[in-house]
Amino acid sequence: NPATFLIVIILQFGLVIFLSARITKLSANAARAAFMAYAVTIGITLSAIFLAYTSTSIMRVFFITGSMFLIMAIVGYLTKMDLSKFGGILLMGLVGVIIATIVNIFLQSNGLQLAVSYIGVAIFLGLTAYDIQKIKKLYAQFGSAGNLAVLGALSLYLDFLNLFLFLLRIFGSGRD
Repeated sequence: NPATFLIVIILQFGLVIFLSARITKLSANAARAAFMAYAVTIGITLSAIFLAYTSTSIMRVFFITGSMFLIMAIVGYLTKMDLSKFGGILLMGLVGVIIATIVNIFLQSNGLQLAVSYIGVAIFLGLTAYDIQKIKKLYAQFGSAGNLAVLGALSLYLDFLNLFLFLLRIFGSGRD
């Protein structure tokens, strides 16, 4: 049902905004519950990919995504270079990808979609390393205080999910 699908997507965006803005004011249980609610809405939304892509394709891309995510997580954790200077650049790139995706809804250009997908992969690989390093620094500074774990989990969840979706657009085999 398209209306239900739209409601779930709006709920997803609302939950991300809510969690990001209110994370420090929520109790640990409320933060975990909001994160779990977000994960459930993502599961509902992602079930639609099984209608568009073959199971083999989804599994292959999931393995590729997991491998790339792991490598960038290790890079972010082990690198001595301060990645915080790249955070702003990556977020600006993400805004550009979002704008290009919205524009492409109207243009319906396969070339633009492919270009945006490759750029999206690069951005989310960078964000994975950046977010891991940021979480490592926050943990060193504050320990496991507050809801930092939920916020870190949300960041990495979004990185993995978006990396998977962009790679699926590049390498996924559609159903006939």
